[in-house]
Amino acid sequence: VTGRVAMGVGQAGLLLVGVLCVYMAARALTKPEDGVTRAQGYIRAASLGIVGILLLNIAMFHTRYTMTLLAIAGAVLIVRGLLTAIFLVAKK
Repeated sequence: VTGRVAMGVGQAGLLLVGVLCVYMAARALTKPEDGVTRAQGYIRAASLGIVGILLLNIAMFHTRYTMTLLAIAGAVLIVRGLLTAIFLVAKK
C-alpha cells in the first residue's frame, strides 16, 4: 500500500530457519537415524515441520500474531523434548 517492499534482517533469518526446519523434517522422515525408534522419528519430523511452517508464516506474512506463533513453536519444541525424555527413561 505504501509502495515499499522490503524484508528485514530478522525476517530473512526467520525465513532461513523455517526452510531449514522443513528440510530437516523431510529428512527425518526419509532417513531415520540409527538407534531411534520409528515413533521418535515421527515426533522429530512432525515437530520440525510444524515449527518450520510457523516460522515461514511469520517471515512471509507480516502478521499481528507473531508472538502467538512463536509461543506455539516454543511449546511444540517443549513437548518434543518432554516426549524424548520419556522415551529415554522408558528405554532404560
